[in-house]
Amino acid sequence: QVQLVESGGGLEQPGDSLRLSCVASGRTGSISEMAWFRQAPGKEREFVANLKILLGYTDYADSAKGRFTISRDNAKNTLYLQMNSLKPEDTAIYYCAAMDRGSPDYDYWGQGTQVTVSS
Repeated sequence: QVQLVESGGGLEQPGDSLRLSCVASGRTGSISEMAWFRQAPGKEREFVANLKILLGYTDYADSAKGRFTISRDNAKNTLYLQMNSLKPEDTAIYYCAAMDRGSPDYDYWGQGTQVTVSS
């Protein structure tokens, strides 16, 4: 089992920057991929960015490209999402997810952290 705990959310103004963190614990050695998703009020959860642990490959949703950066500190078992140039449409609950090696989908989810962008 893997446990994920997000932090770093808050109330920001348009144009601000924010960094989310996700600390993984438990069987972290089994993780092959980690990702950030978000869910805005009244909308379905959507993919934001992912990172393949072994090779470091990253991928981003179009809405995140050029503004968000996903990264990981292996020593701290922590996944980050640096968000710049925040927009009101970035308002959502942000979730961290992890995939076990060989799994076809994300197996573990955090509880989420709220990001609100408003003037």
